[in-house]
Amino acid sequence: MSETSARLLSLLSLLQARRDWPGSLLAERLEVSARTVRRDVDRLRDLGYPVRAIKGPDGGYRLDAGAELPPLLFDDDQAIAVAVALQTATTTVAGIEEGALRALATVRQVMPARLRQRVDALQVTTIDRYAARRTTVNSDQLIAIGMAVRANEVLRFDYATPGAPEGEWLPPRKVEPHHLVTWGGRWYLIAWDLDRQDWRTFRVDRMTPKTPTGPRFTPRELPAPDVAAYVAKQFKSTEQYPFRGEAILQTPASDVAPWAGRDTVVEEVSPTSCRVIMSAWSWIGLAATFGMYECDLELIGPPELIEAARQLANRYQEGIS
Repeated sequence: MSETSARLLSLLSLLQARRDWPGSLLAERLEVSARTVRRDVDRLRDLGYPVRAIKGPDGGYRLDAGAELPPLLFDDDQAIAVAVALQTATTTVAGIEEGALRALATVRQVMPARLRQRVDALQVTTIDRYAARRTTVNSDQLIAIGMAVRANEVLRFDYATPGAPEGEWLPPRKVEPHHLVTWGGRWYLIAWDLDRQDWRTFRVDRMTPKTPTGPRFTPRELPAPDVAAYVAKQFKSTEQYPFRGEAILQTPASDVAPWAGRDTVVEEVSPTSCRVIMSAWSWIGLAATFGMYECDLELIGPPELIEAARQLANRYQEGIS
């Protein structure tokens, strides 16, 4: 690989790692002059990468989203994560099977041999713990609802009400959509029902969104500290264990939801993290359950859960010879 090409890849990797980069800092990290950085930025633009100059004392650069998807640059861990995620992407969202398989083939094709061997060794078979009650949702349907949530736009939809006489016409529901959540293998929309003037929870697989969406609105406050607490109250199970706690897991909600119990709430915090509320037979048991997920985590509380985690950590530490 030529020195210029290698430097372009390094520059692209840096631009993907954070939102804004001062030009002087990029030059320092790449060990080149500011003039060379400007030339390399122009080369990336010629290749289709939307690199925008930003104003400031020293000036700088930002990699924006573009109209087209240029080639992406993944490090080894990111490439492995993408490949595994694509293998398990169709668990609860229908209509993306072909796209996921084509994306997996594309990622695998451009991988170096060392990574391709690791991916081929990670052939994942998804065993659906909630197959009896799990329902899949259409990807277009999920995106339409998610966009209304993000834009704070009134959503109209037909809703398949259980027990309603077949063929009976029902007027569309009109809601202020608040949040999409997964619980027990299903997708739900939390929303303020404009006709009933109250909060409601709708199963996404029973919704048929209508276009266009309605006017924008100012989001209301949930009658709970947060979405996770609200959902926990709505779906409170008679089988719920008495000791209940909360944690932030540094892994996507889609990776946690398939393995969550019936009374467990999984709320997306970001594309790479989620809030989880669950219960167990004891504080020690709850701390151990949170620790079973192979990711970094932050225990939120209550204090008894955090103390139990300390006790468990000490117990393991003393048991290591």
